[in-house]
Amino acid sequence: MPDVAAVVVAAGRGTRAAGGDLPKQFRRIGGETMLRRTLSMFVAHANVGRVQPVIHSEDLALYRDAVAGIDTLAPAYGGATRQASVRAGLEALSAKPPDIVLIHDAARPFASAALVSRAIEAAAATGAAIPALPVTDTVKTVNIDNIVQQTLDRTTLRLVQTPQGFDFAALLAAHRRAAREAREDFTDDAALAEWVGMKVAVFAGEPGNIKITNAEDFARAEAMQFAAQFTELGDVRTGTGIDVHAFGPGNHVTLGGIKIAHGQALTGHSDADVALHALTDAILGALAEGDIGAHFPPSDAQWRGAASDRFLKFAVERVIARGGRVAHLDLTIVCEAPRIGPQRDAMRAAIAEIAGIDVSRVAVKATTSEKLGFTGRGEGIAAYATATVRLPWGSP
Repeated sequence: MPDVAAVVVAAGRGTRAAGGDLPKQFRRIGGETMLRRTLSMFVAHANVGRVQPVIHSEDLALYRDAVAGIDTLAPAYGGATRQASVRAGLEALSAKPPDIVLIHDAARPFASAALVSRAIEAAAATGAAIPALPVTDTVKTVNIDNIVQQTLDRTTLRLVQTPQGFDFAALLAAHRRAAREAREDFTDDAALAEWVGMKVAVFAGEPGNIKITNAEDFARAEAMQFAAQFTELGDVRTGTGIDVHAFGPGNHVTLGGIKIAHGQALTGHSDADVALHALTDAILGALAEGDIGAHFPPSDAQWRGAASDRFLKFAVERVIARGGRVAHLDLTIVCEAPRIGPQRDAMRAAIAEIAGIDVSRVAVKATTSEKLGFTGRGEGIAAYATATVRLPWGSP
């Protein structure tokens, strides 16, 4: 196989399409940023050896947050035009040039691994190849007065997409020549390749490989993501978990992975994090895989004083091992003290990090028992949790 690298262009400032001041590539679709989704597909592809992101210099913090845990090259910084940004990505790869380079827009987050494979195969065979779709509507040219001038032969027309594949050395040389001649008007890399005399082949694109440009595109993307999740992970299951721990001597409690100063501590074989224990049982319940005690028995000395994030991570890993994902976690803590409200956001963030999901998918609530029962008497804390997980159809 040839050495293949991918340049993913994400340096645009499409804030109007995304809403507010956020560039569109950092907007979430189905709980995942568009950029992360795009990069993850290329990183996971067996025949793509390196992925070179190109971002705006002002977006480094957004980028780091969006791609945490994804193995890409350090980002290059783009220029004033898409063409300049692609050139920046190519130059970043030039120290160790690949045989083939794929150029892809981060604004096309639904490109499939199969499309990437076709791009690699076509580029290896021809030196320059682009994915395209036939035009099915009648196309006309009009003048400035909106009067039809001509009806075009749609059999010769194509709608062009990315990723576009090229011989790396040839494309880099074309970009450098364009820079020397101050030509920055090419709308895609195929147009630049044509300008220097390269023959550009066409291979089959994908109708679902849409480019997200405006608010309507985002709405369509959300619908596509929902449909894909329903098709692939349509087996939705819910589990509940309840846990209780009594107070004992100490100066803090651990709840939701957060240490909170308090005049007493919770007693238990592990760190007695009643919140994480309830969440762990909820996920295991959704999977019908027993409870926390079955997997981490109190009789086993290795769990004495253990941090409860290990238990929650284990339960999440059980979901992932079955091809699923945690969709939502809902937690209610019942106690008279300590106060949970000031720690709520920190707990949500800690739980989201442990579970590997977005914080928007974690709810933390708190209530008292109006001085009734053991919680009302200040003898301990109770936690109630609900977990929603999505598994592939046919999962056991």
